[in-house]
Amino acid sequence: MSCLAESARARVNVDLNAAVRLPLTLRGRWPGQVRDDALDLISGRKVTVGCLMAVASISTAEAQQQPLAPVQVEAPVAKKKTTTKPTAEQIKARNAMRRAARAKQEAAANAASATPATQAPPDANPYADPSAPYKVDHLASPKFPQAIVNTPRSVTVLTKELLEDKDATSLKEVARTTAGVTIGTGEGGSAFGDRFFVRGFDVRNDVFIDGIRDPAVSIRENFFTEQIEILKGPSSTVDGRGTTGGAINIVTKQAGDKTFYNVDSQFASDATRRYTLDVNQVINPTLSFRIDGMFQNADVAERNFTTDNRGGGMAAVKWKPTDSFTLTANYIHNQMWGLPDFGVPYNNVSGAPVTVLGVPQATYYGFVNRDFQRVQQDFGTVNTEYKVNDLITWTNKIRDERSILDYVGTIPEQGTSTAPGACNSTQGGTNFKNPNPATWQVCLNPQSRYQVVTTQADQSAATFKFDTGPVQHTLVAGAEFQHEKVSIDTYAGLASEALGPGAFANGAILASALNPPAFGPFLTPTVLGTPTNLGVDTKSGYILENTNYRDTIFLTAGARFDQYDIFAKKATNEISASDGMWNYNLGAVYKPISITSLYWAYGTSSEPVGSELDGTSTTYGAVNPTATVNQIFAPQRSRAQEVGNKWELFDRHVLATAALFRTDVDNAREQRTVAGVVTITPSAAYHVQGIDLGAEGNITDKWSIYTGYVLMKTHVDHSAVPLNIGQPLAFIANQSFNVLTKYKLPYDLEIGGQATYRSQICGGTLLICNAATPTVLPDYWRFDAFLEGYVAKNYEWKVFVNNLTNKTYYDGFYQSGAPFVLQAPGRVVGGQLTGRF
Repeated sequence: MSCLAESARARVNVDLNAAVRLPLTLRGRWPGQVRDDALDLISGRKVTVGCLMAVASISTAEAQQQPLAPVQVEAPVAKKKTTTKPTAEQIKARNAMRRAARAKQEAAANAASATPATQAPPDANPYADPSAPYKVDHLASPKFPQAIVNTPRSVTVLTKELLEDKDATSLKEVARTTAGVTIGTGEGGSAFGDRFFVRGFDVRNDVFIDGIRDPAVSIRENFFTEQIEILKGPSSTVDGRGTTGGAINIVTKQAGDKTFYNVDSQFASDATRRYTLDVNQVINPTLSFRIDGMFQNADVAERNFTTDNRGGGMAAVKWKPTDSFTLTANYIHNQMWGLPDFGVPYNNVSGAPVTVLGVPQATYYGFVNRDFQRVQQDFGTVNTEYKVNDLITWTNKIRDERSILDYVGTIPEQGTSTAPGACNSTQGGTNFKNPNPATWQVCLNPQSRYQVVTTQADQSAATFKFDTGPVQHTLVAGAEFQHEKVSIDTYAGLASEALGPGAFANGAILASALNPPAFGPFLTPTVLGTPTNLGVDTKSGYILENTNYRDTIFLTAGARFDQYDIFAKKATNEISASDGMWNYNLGAVYKPISITSLYWAYGTSSEPVGSELDGTSTTYGAVNPTATVNQIFAPQRSRAQEVGNKWELFDRHVLATAALFRTDVDNAREQRTVAGVVTITPSAAYHVQGIDLGAEGNITDKWSIYTGYVLMKTHVDHSAVPLNIGQPLAFIANQSFNVLTKYKLPYDLEIGGQATYRSQICGGTLLICNAATPTVLPDYWRFDAFLEGYVAKNYEWKVFVNNLTNKTYYDGFYQSGAPFVLQAPGRVVGGQLTGRF
């Protein structure tokens, strides 16, 4: 098309400076006449916006005298559709771009959801919702690549913000206020330390730190904890042996990308003085350090003499020299010491602990000048991550750990021994029939342990991301190697120097239940020097597949093989066992809409003999080199199914979950007596089933909530002891409930409270409730409250009351015919001041 070019050339005698009002970009360039090259530009063969502007710039009068030539538009030329299929490299590049776009959109959505008033602080949990710190979006382990809402299993996660609001400075305090978790004692010759039950199963050796098993039954602090993940249901495909009821994973703090300085100080009515320090310093964009410290002196509320002192530190580093390589490492030292409290007697006749039957709540049954407790943990971890490309990531984690559990404590029991010179049930039990507490007598029985645990572990994994059509795949394949060594010794010199009335050769002392002695003449306890040494070597390989079809259907599958070798040796006696264990899991998630998911899951687990490494009783599954009974059997097997529903509500800031579950166990070991001979057989089978409900997050930007409710039923299906069939399992709370809520008030105030309920639990022997003479711990409610506010923007204050009503309740129940119980702390009133910079 000419675009009037000829007409423009025919009228070169026209004074364009008078007739044409030039655009600003052309003024001054044409002094008085249109240049040929400019006219050529105007007269191009294609119609352009510049051409139309030039025509329109002619004065109105001139335009009226000169009619415009007709404009012709060339017909568009249809392009041929290519039939060439994209290459595999092009598909990979396209899928990588799609992933990057999705990740960018998710990051933008998360940033948009965090309003300026709720922007995450620099020390915020990296796995949590920035606008709802109670709600965790992802687990820390790369074995779970999907968000929790799309993960087909029940998971309870407690962030460090939630731990702070619960005032849960130890793992034991977490167990006290978490639905579905109960606390145990040192049954069956096992250690007195952190012993927990999840969904009815003992998980004391199923505690992990950053995904690596921590076999030491220690007492764990939370000052270095980012979040605590409680994975429920069989987890052997993910975590290896055991894990029948689930696993507890402690995620430690790591060096981050933002500089901050936090200091806390806490004072409370139980004589607590606690100080913590948390500092992260960014040296440059590739290097940062983090240092944590903690010191505490404390007593225990409503318990005479008992003390709880702690100290520890953590150092962490993050180095990221390139976008594809990251190295993180930390070293943690934790030490706890004090006078331990091993509980109060249980009155079998009245069916209740003595401290609810007239004995003062603060009565202490240990010996101040003999008993002690010392715990020490030292472990270092180095984690490297190398991103080969957008599709492949390789990680390697190594750990070296040494833990010490060292104590002499006193358990107050009725006594079951019939041996001469021993404190027995006749002397320490029958007088409980008298209703007057002043007549009650108990056996004060010394317990001791010097246990050293060392662990070396190496975990390597490769994560592959690829697409097959519309299906996205995340495949994790890995190998794990772990060596665990446990040395278990006891103390000598526990007997009283004055073996007179009320003292016995085994060290036990017959004493008044109402007024027990707190002091006495004792020898100096010394380590006996004849330890039982156990060693476990585990070699594992696994593969976990996660698929995602258009964010609507998610499928998971996994398989794992563990080669487990254990030995136990004492003096010249030695015993060993070896097992190869396969385990599997399957899961499916359907999302009819984006904010909800329906899921089904199936999983298995295997528990080989001796896997509870701190135990010494073969009846409870330990490997004892001096035992005369057969104790080498095939692993105990379990299988579980779960169906559930998860919702992300209130702008996706609340995760609500509901699940129905059932776990069946067979090949379980039990003790039986045939013709006067005690034997152990793998002849028991039982199941646990129930419902698990939970919710966590922010209902509004001012209202936070964390809650859970678990209802369970247990049943012995098969047993070589006919009386056991149909009985429930011991030490299981059929109902447990917890809710913590916090609300923001005007003037920068926040008010919160917590309610915890646990139904009654029964005691027993060998995990079966006592049928002939039932022993039951009563149910209870516990209430807590707190109020916090801010001074300027850098200082936060808090006042709190734990156990608001000073309720007398109990943590754990020793499973025997003459039990004792662990009494929980009474009311604590305290305050805390925090500086954040």
